[in-house]
Parts: sequence; structure tokens; C-alpha cells
Amino acid sequence: MRYIKWGFRIVFWTFVLAFLHYTLPQKDVVRIVNTYEERIDLADWTRIFWSIPDDQSETLVNRDVQFIQAIRPNEGRVVYRNEDTGWNWPPYFKFDTADLYTDANDYISTSADPVWVVITHYGWRNRFLSIFPNAISIRPVEGPDVYPIPWVSIIILIVLFAVYWAIRVRWIRFRKARIDPLVEGAGDTFHAVDQRYDETRGRFRRWLDSWKSKPR
Repeated sequence: MRYIKWGFRIVFWTFVLAFLHYTLPQKDVVRIVNTYEERIDLADWTRIFWSIPDDQSETLVNRDVQFIQAIRPNEGRVVYRNEDTGWNWPPYFKFDTADLYTDANDYISTSADPVWVVITHYGWRNRFLSIFPNAISIRPVEGPDVYPIPWVSIIILIVLFAVYWAIRVRWIRFRKARIDPLVEGAGDTFHAVDQRYDETRGRFRRWLDSWKSKPR
């Protein structure tokens, strides 16, 4: 039973952490090298990793998606998609895809004359599943050594932890005040019933023994 409980906890918290890591905003310092547009097939289950900006797109099996190609300071490659989130989840309320695409094209640079920017995004990059993080905003920075602090993610995590801790404390108090006494009372009742059963069985057995023939 203990292993089942710990297994459930591990699965639950893994899901929660993965959900937060995918949803919360992240910041990358990169150099944009190209932008392009590609027709994407949305007919399989990986559709959940693409935005649903309006009701019409829910019925489409493919659509044109804008992409931003970039290079990290360590020469690592990264590709972002540029899609509106609209009023759907996650709640970034992004409606400026065209403006962001214009900014991305304006910041395109070469290794000889680099222009470094911070791209705020959410989501994951997985080459096997062909999923991409969604760019939310772009702003220029002084150089590749800038370390942007994700204040929004930090604040959200603090608030979520505070809510979780408040609920946990109240649940522990409620359990000690309401549930534990009921469980202990039920345990005492079962113990008393079991003890009464043993006493009754003992008296019945002694009564049966009294009817057995005694040796002469």
C-alpha cells in the first residue's frame, strides 16, 4: 500500500511539474538568423501542442504557421513558432503575431555583426514530435552574457506554493480535528466488538465443555 501511495504521488507531482514547465514563460538569449512560414498538418494527437487562436482553426486539419530560427550564445540551434493564443490556454492573450513576426525579421543578424535579443516563450522543443515553443515577445539586449530573470514565473510559483501550503495546513487541521477522531473511534469500536466476540465465544466453549462426559 505504501508503494502504491508513493507511486501515485510521484506520478501526480511529475505531471504538475511538467505542466508548469510547459506553461510558464521562459526567456532565451538568442540571435535570430531567419524567419519562414510553413504549412503544418494538425491531424494527429500532437495538435495539443499547437495554439487554437479561434473557433475556425478547430476544424482545420492544417494551417500556415510562422517560425523564427535562432542561435544561442553556445551555438545551439532553436526554432520557435509564432502563433496567437487568443483567449485560450495558456492565458497569454497574444494577438500580435504579425507584429512579432515583423520584429523578428528586423532583428535578423549574422555572426559577424550579431544582434542579441531575449525571446520570451512557453512550451517545449521536441524534434521527434516536431513541436516548438511559442514565442510571446522579443526585445533586444546588450549582449549574449545577459541573464534575464524570469520574474513572472518566480512570482507565479511563489503564489502557487503559498496557496498549496495554505490548503495543506488547513487540511491537516481538519483531519486532526474531524477525521482522526472518527477513525480512532471506529478502531475502538471494532476492538470492543472483537473483544466482546472473544468473550462470548469463550463462554460458549466453556458451556460446551461442561456437557462433555467426565472420566470416571
